[in-house]
Amino acid sequence: MGIEDKANNTAENAAGKLKEGAGRATDNERLEAEGRNDQASASLKQAGEKIKDVFKS
Repeated sequence: MGIEDKANNTAENAAGKLKEGAGRATDNERLEAEGRNDQASASLKQAGEKIKDVFKS
């Protein structure tokens, strides 16, 4: 399940970057903020995965 979670987190981060870029391009502050929030969420989840990996070893 760990590899699948990491892939999902990476996909969420990429989607957040796309949203942020689209928001910036269309001057839509809400969409831009959503993109940044998605990226932050993905980063937190990735950090959790890394912590789990450390304790698995």
